Amino acid sequence: MSSAHSQFHFSITCHADDKAVMFCLRSLAHFAEHHSQKNIAWGGTNDQVWEQSGHRITLRFTSPQYRQVFRDKANELMAGRWREVASSDSDPATPKQ
Repeated sequence: MSSAHSQFHFSITCHADDKAVMFCLRSLAHFAEHHSQKNIAWGGTNDQVWEQSGHRITLRFTSPQYRQVFRDKANELMAGRWREVASSDSDPATPKQ
């Protein structure tokens, strides 16, 4: 695992039935994260993963503060359109195979 990926270990799993909302959540993860490789935050959340996981995606951040920025902004902009399913402080991102 790359050292950059291992830094992204503060996760949040989100459920959204609307695919457009899923894309918005991914964008908000990009907005909230400050690491130079912020695309890692939403890596592994493509359409197929979303569909196969029952409309869930897991986003990862380098700090609990960035995860909270994501939560706050997602709730502000899309309350009732998504929900938090789980979160973890030890769920590192994995590089693409």
